[in-house]
Amino acid sequence: MSISQSNPYQTQSAVLFVVFNRPDTTRRVFEEIRQAQPPRLYIAADGPRKDREGEEERCMEARQIAQAIDWPCQVFTLFRATNMGCKDAVSSAVTWFFENEEEGIILEDDCLPDNSFFHFCDTLLALYRTDTRVSIISGCNLQYGQKYGTATYYFSNLTHIWGWASWRRVWKDYDKELARYDTEQVKLALPKIFAEPLVNETWLHIFKELKAGKIDTWDYQLTFLDFFNNRLSIIPNQNLICNIGFGEGATHTLSAENPNSNIPLQPLTGAITHPLFILPQKDADSRTLFQDFDVEKRKRRNKRLSARIKRWWKSAKS
Repeated sequence: MSISQSNPYQTQSAVLFVVFNRPDTTRRVFEEIRQAQPPRLYIAADGPRKDREGEEERCMEARQIAQAIDWPCQVFTLFRATNMGCKDAVSSAVTWFFENEEEGIILEDDCLPDNSFFHFCDTLLALYRTDTRVSIISGCNLQYGQKYGTATYYFSNLTHIWGWASWRRVWKDYDKELARYDTEQVKLALPKIFAEPLVNETWLHIFKELKAGKIDTWDYQLTFLDFFNNRLSIIPNQNLICNIGFGEGATHTLSAENPNSNIPLQPLTGAITHPLFILPQKDADSRTLFQDFDVEKRKRRNKRLSARIKRWWKSAKS
């Protein structure tokens, strides 16, 4: 593969571009889509919230930016008149996309891709098209330079959706309410996936919050469905997606100080090489989860609490 700024890779895959109210990030991501020139572009946008001053104008501007097509391309739009919220708006957009496409690439308006991301997705969408062990192809790498194996990518139990690709065969099982599962079943299942009790405790809490409708998101559901169906995701050994949406105006990624904010892009060069074994890199997953779930800090806190209880019990008996 030889890609340069003067000769960018042009993707063979359809692309779903999910936008909302951020013209600045939308413009940057759209420019990379424009360089890749997908043959079919699906644009989905949630509607503005009535209580947010100026949001309707920002939403309309973002939609206009996403429609500035200047290459041969079929364009399809799903523009909501009213606000549905992240959970319903994004999940319904992906459903709409896979009702029309067997496979494709999904980018949200704050997920800035390197051009080689499109080649990565095209290659692996074809390679794993019928392999039901594989759920999604992710573009982001949250390992901060640590690589796993000598291949271009590795496999993971986690599901990163900052720039991803997948197939209809995966999304047809999506259930935003996780209706088939209850808390007791999940409590028993999680230790079969992760060894650390605090990790399982956190996932169980997230599951309960999802079931109670307290988290307005769509992606944790896909993660749980991958857990429970023993499916793996693909993670590149170099970071192909930069999340440029942290901070003011974000829906969930509010802290600009987050270490996952604006991780530099690392373009792929040369041929894509494949792992010999289709097994999850548990060390990589643990590193991500221990950071995201503050596991070491919580262990120290629990240890101090246990020591205080022992001292109290000893003094009470004396």
